[in-house]
Amino acid sequence: MSSVRSGSGSGRVIVVGSANIDQILRVKAIPAPGETVLATGSRTALGGKGQNQAVAAARSGAATTLIAAVGNDPFGRVILDGLADDDIDTSHVRVEPGPSGTALIAVDDRGENSIIVDAGANARFVSLLLADRAVIADAAVLVVQLEIPLATVNEAVDAARDTLTVVLLNAAPVRDLPDAMLSGVDILVVNEHEEAKLVTDRPGIDLTSLVPVVVVTLGARGAVLRRGDQPDVRVGSPTVVAVDTTGAGDTFCGAFAAAIARGESLDDALRYAVVAASISVEQHGAVPSIPRRADVAERIRELAIDR
Repeated sequence: MSSVRSGSGSGRVIVVGSANIDQILRVKAIPAPGETVLATGSRTALGGKGQNQAVAAARSGAATTLIAAVGNDPFGRVILDGLADDDIDTSHVRVEPGPSGTALIAVDDRGENSIIVDAGANARFVSLLLADRAVIADAAVLVVQLEIPLATVNEAVDAARDTLTVVLLNAAPVRDLPDAMLSGVDILVVNEHEEAKLVTDRPGIDLTSLVPVVVVTLGARGAVLRRGDQPDVRVGSPTVVAVDTTGAGDTFCGAFAAAIARGESLDDALRYAVVAASISVEQHGAVPSIPRRADVAERIRELAIDR
């Protein structure tokens, strides 16, 4: 694939991925192995990379569908109700016997986090239905990550082949990925550690030789977009006071996908997503911190005035 596809024109973002309940503990410092620390507070919130990215896309104005699995426990109902609150189409979220996915997140006073995930129903999300494949083929953008079985991710990417659907893969949490799957991806989004892992697995190979567009998120330093022989596009992050970085990368991915789905250029979508992610770290929690399109637009206007 030599260039990014232009999208189906539907404007819809389809997210295939995980949905969790996050149990968040505030601590002064992340505990070291064998260390016990006392939490200064706790809360429960919606989370999971798939759910986070779907909410980010929806709050950035995209018609959004989540394809996922939840358990038939009380947490599953909470997840479905939360998605409905953001007008996300949940008709492709299946309810599996057993517990929903959960994550235990420790967040320290610097806003850094440490996360333990119990996949729950996400691990039982092992295939797509024909109806799932049909909505993927008709979407403007497909967003996938790696918190569900790799076979299901590969199946979603395959459903978008030979269609106008733009495929965005957020390779997190990073794992070994077959080149054949990457060949069906239009945009690869990774952080610096994930990029290093993928490059180490492919010595001497530039990732842009496998995927037309590679976006590397750089935390407080913003992001860089690479396209083969073209000059890199770098966007710095606005200066903010970070209180919780949980979900910032997911906010970036969902906001980026929504901007592409509404027809923005890759460069403009990158700038929009960087600002959206910077806003998200100013509040606690993953889903609760995700900004809406109007909030991002206002911050962009403020930054233009500041310059």
